Amino acid sequence: MRAAVVDVGSNSIKLLVADMRPDGRVAEVRSQTLEARISAGISSANPRLGPDGIERGVSAIANLASEARGLGADRIAVVATSAVRDASNGADFREMVRAATGLDIRILTGFEEASLIGRGLTTDPALEGLTDFCVFDLGGGSLECLSFRGGAMERALSLPLGCVRLTEMFVDEPSAPFSASSARRVGDHVKDVLIKSGFPLPVPPGAPVVGTGGTLTTVRAMLAAKRRVALEEVGPAIGVPVLRETLGEVGPLDLAGRKRIPGLPHGRADVFPAALASLLAVAELGQFGVFRHSLRNLRWGVASEMLG
Repeated sequence: MRAAVVDVGSNSIKLLVADMRPDGRVAEVRSQTLEARISAGISSANPRLGPDGIERGVSAIANLASEARGLGADRIAVVATSAVRDASNGADFREMVRAATGLDIRILTGFEEASLIGRGLTTDPALEGLTDFCVFDLGGGSLECLSFRGGAMERALSLPLGCVRLTEMFVDEPSAPFSASSARRVGDHVKDVLIKSGFPLPVPPGAPVVGTGGTLTTVRAMLAAKRRVALEEVGPAIGVPVLRETLGEVGPLDLAGRKRIPGLPHGRADVFPAALASLLAVAELGQFGVFRHSLRNLRWGVASEMLG
């Protein structure tokens, strides 16, 4: 069976088409990402998906579903996370998608999202052999925090710390340079929410920390562009100093300047500084120095579930 997963995130909508290989591994056929930003207003007391965001979302899902069908997908799963989960009109969006595409959206709970991210990581050959480690997956609406012990997921939390949400909360003018006060407010809020969540931090000395999500992918893409190599040729270990240097590069620029940086998607340029500040706060509180980046998160977990 060939499976396709459309992941409806707060900032982007992604497609994975995958097969199960004879050796039991999930193998990618095609991946694609569309920057749709359906989540404007996600930080408000009563978040709602706006008309423009809904239109972009429905169009992106329809386009990706068509791509999946063209590649011979036997089944297509559409999953939605924080933006749709938190929106008061999330059910309306689901009906619009069903009417336009014939597909039903599975709106994941925070725990389901975190658990499927964990399952996706188990498909990554680069992580084989890891037994006791932590995972942080930063999205547009939420931050998923997982801990593994003995190779099994021990704890999974979903916290409202996504980069779109934090940008709305703490960045007065996203098109202007990212101020030191905005960085401080983002970092303080991330640390406060993490401490109150009870997630076990700091990380035990020497324990690996896996990082997933668009921010770390973008950092690797920027490094690849500078070196004029493919992203896969940039090692997955992303040190905290690299994140600081990247924030030092993009923070002083206005939005137009950020959009000129090779490897930084235009649709992510406004929230990227807050995302970097968030990861730096996680690392500081967790007292670790390196994120081990994996591209295999939620979509891979859903595909693994479908392929069984």
